[in-house]
Amino acid sequence: MADDQAASQNGAGAGGQAAPQVRVLAQYVKDFSLENPNIEAMLAGPAEAPRLQVEVNVAARPIVSQPNHYESAIELHAKAANSKHTIYEMELLYGGVFRIENLPPQALEPFLLINCPMLLFPFVRRIAADMTREAGYPPLFLDPIDFAALYVERQRRAQQGSGENQTV
Repeated sequence: MADDQAASQNGAGAGGQAAPQVRVLAQYVKDFSLENPNIEAMLAGPAEAPRLQVEVNVAARPIVSQPNHYESAIELHAKAANSKHTIYEMELLYGGVFRIENLPPQALEPFLLINCPMLLFPFVRRIAADMTREAGYPPLFLDPIDFAALYVERQRRAQQGSGENQTV
């Protein structure tokens, strides 16, 4: 029993292996654009219900200069349009740097493309809502995203040969 307590205090799990450790070292807006191209037309005419298109992609890469450091990023593209005009178009690339230690190699890619984006998503959601509101429109409240389902779909496409190159 004393050995179990000592192992848990030293970060070691069962079998003497160290437990995985994850630290968020930084979060940041890597790129952002919001275009409001037809504000005059929007103000002049009666409001037509917009069509909203939202795309979300995730990517991850090792930070070569720092061992055990990885960048995970969420790319959001949202476009609102009616039958005549683009109302707004927003692009956001939001990233985080994570230090990940003692994670089995086969678990690294899913962790970077599922768990890390789940930690970053609330910030992406807030930025999207704040910036669309600041552009003069109702806030864009993004629904929760199932990053595990996105990962499974990405893997399925990669197995079919039409997947994107992954940088993990």
